Amino acid sequence: MKLYYAPGACSLAVHIALREIGATFEGVAVDLARHTTADGANFHDISPRGYVPLLQLDDGTRHTEVAALLQYVADLDGTQALIGATGSARRLAVIEWLTFVSTELHKVFSPWLWHKETAESTRQAVKAKLATRFAELDALLAKQDYLAGEFSVADAYAFTIVNWAKVLALPLTPYPHLAAFLSRVSSRPRVRDALRAEGLSK
Repeated sequence: MKLYYAPGACSLAVHIALREIGATFEGVAVDLARHTTADGANFHDISPRGYVPLLQLDDGTRHTEVAALLQYVADLDGTQALIGATGSARRLAVIEWLTFVSTELHKVFSPWLWHKETAESTRQAVKAKLATRFAELDALLAKQDYLAGEFSVADAYAFTIVNWAKVLALPLTPYPHLAAFLSRVSSRPRVRDALRAEGLSK
């Protein structure tokens, strides 16, 4: 497999999941500003949508969308430890959280807080919504270590997206349990490996 990623982008969640299951894959860094890969190829020729993650499977097919790729990767592991068996309560909980992160966090952060032209009124509305969601997560994580009980692909996704708060200077001090969650996930060996591979830590 081949994972096209940009350091610290939402593709980090898929990168983490691949490493967590011990998958063999090649990572290909993408410059999203120039839409080129490390070897100078035009990324639009590879992915018409022009964004990461893109996962190329062994049969040459290419696929996008974080939540879908995380489910696929989790199922590559025969134990399904990162998602739960089909029809199980755990699997429903993990997919529920994947969807929550996708719609209530990922698409609230992006594109609104990443673009300078976003109106200030929109920025404030977005930050207010994120504060509500962060408070909900903080309350949950006061009672358990991970979103669906044990570590799952939903945690890899939440970790990736909530970390954007640091880049955008959104304080997490009001949410100590959420901050502790970020620290807990970042201490996982395979997560550390992914962060180092993307140049996000030493």
